[in-house]
Amino acid sequence: MHFSEEPHRLGFERASALLQVQIGCTWGRCLYCVVCSRHSGPSEVTPIEEVAEDLDELAQNWRAYDRVFLYGSNPFGIPNDQLVERLKLIREKLPSVKSIGGFACVTDIKARSDAELEQWAAFGVDGLSLGAESGYDPALKFMRKPQRAADIEEQCKRLDDAGITYTLFYLVGMAGAGNGAENARATAEVFNRIDPFRINVMTMSVFKGTPLYEIVQNGEFEPASETENFLEMRDFIDGLVDCETFIDTGHDVNLVHFDGVLPRDREGMVSLLELRAQNANERLLSDYRKRMRSF
Repeated sequence: MHFSEEPHRLGFERASALLQVQIGCTWGRCLYCVVCSRHSGPSEVTPIEEVAEDLDELAQNWRAYDRVFLYGSNPFGIPNDQLVERLKLIREKLPSVKSIGGFACVTDIKARSDAELEQWAAFGVDGLSLGAESGYDPALKFMRKPQRAADIEEQCKRLDDAGITYTLFYLVGMAGAGNGAENARATAEVFNRIDPFRINVMTMSVFKGTPLYEIVQNGEFEPASETENFLEMRDFIDGLVDCETFIDTGHDVNLVHFDGVLPRDREGMVSLLELRAQNANERLLSDYRKRMRSF
């Protein structure tokens, strides 16, 4: 298999076949992202010959895959004709595949016509992992995200209309110290008006080599404490009053791991986070986060 780096996947994609179709990111400006520190220069599309070789290798596997996860920072942002060429090849070489997913930026969806989204759906594109990150515009702007809260709502509605489900990412701590409650409130309000299949909660980590690391060193951004992160996560989940979805906090960047279904498990998740905040040993938790490695 052709991989430009050691491959990684989200926990809920562990049964999916990984297929690299892109190196780098078509946006590449988010302050906290490690992708740019690993890959300088513009995003690259994996040559179709390599994709075909990898699909042949997957086809020889003993397992009949029913899902492929397109590997890359935002493979649905590559030119649509090249993406469709790769979608066709997947269906040709892996006829057992029922769905195709991958990471996507909100602006990747915005750049596509309704007809192109319907074309994706016809090839089995479903369960996209959509980098919403926050519904709090000041945080999105500071971190140089290409979308604003209104864009998230608009593009998720277009995915709904095309019949494509999606996981939304929420980044706890993205608004910095002292702003967690506002970030949670604003994002919950936005997500309540959307219909995500899943919400994947992650916590901001400042990794060396990212632009954000230098900004923190210069005193221009103060990361939230771990206690505030627990409370922000609590407020966010507690604020999802109109959202029937699955909550997943299993990523390593989180210092508390659980999953649950809303609204059924809201009380238990909120209580757990309150307990973690009350018992947080800030020094130990801070030291643990500093030792974290990006994937």
